[in-house]
Amino acid sequence: MQFAQTTLLDLLATYGYVAVFLFIAIESTGIPFPGETMLITASIYAGHTHRLNIVLVIAFAAAGAIIGDNLGYAVGHWGGYRLLRRYGRFIRLHEKRLKLGQYLFLQHGGKVVFFGRFVSILRAYAAFLAGTNRMPWRRFLVFNAAGGIVWATVFGTGAYVLGTQIHTLTRDAAIVGGILAVIAIVAFFWFLRRNEARLLAEADAALPDLL
Repeated sequence: MQFAQTTLLDLLATYGYVAVFLFIAIESTGIPFPGETMLITASIYAGHTHRLNIVLVIAFAAAGAIIGDNLGYAVGHWGGYRLLRRYGRFIRLHEKRLKLGQYLFLQHGGKVVFFGRFVSILRAYAAFLAGTNRMPWRRFLVFNAAGGIVWATVFGTGAYVLGTQIHTLTRDAAIVGGILAVIAIVAFFWFLRRNEARLLAEADAALPDLL
């Protein structure tokens, strides 16, 4: 969903920190929404007008990221997982592959959740995937909170200090990050296909009681 810059500024002028929180929380649940754009806009607004406090902008952004991600995790945990158990076979996700997904998230889910916050492709869906793959909630919360706080601090402070110049930097970073994410995803599926039998055996040994 796209919002004009003037619309975001009007929302900030009217609702302030609440707008920052809601935009980021909505994006983090898995709904396409300009959460990062709102954080950057709010931080520049705080720097130019001083009508908002940058510390509070960052705090509300981090809170929105954490709470929104937890909602996304809950949807995946209670809804996505059950759907895959019931209908996954139609897309070749049989029970052994579902167990493999849980095993891989047990091993690497922390990195996906933390670094996914910085990649637009993953930011809206990492929490949902973590829930769907039954990543332990406490472990998810630690990496989710760390990622949300670091992301809000880096982008909020950067926009506050650099002003509108941050748009060029974030655009270039988004392009590079998107390319790297696509390469990483392709490499992951290539590796998975080449090593599926071994990884399935490891998942069975590590998680014998699941499924």
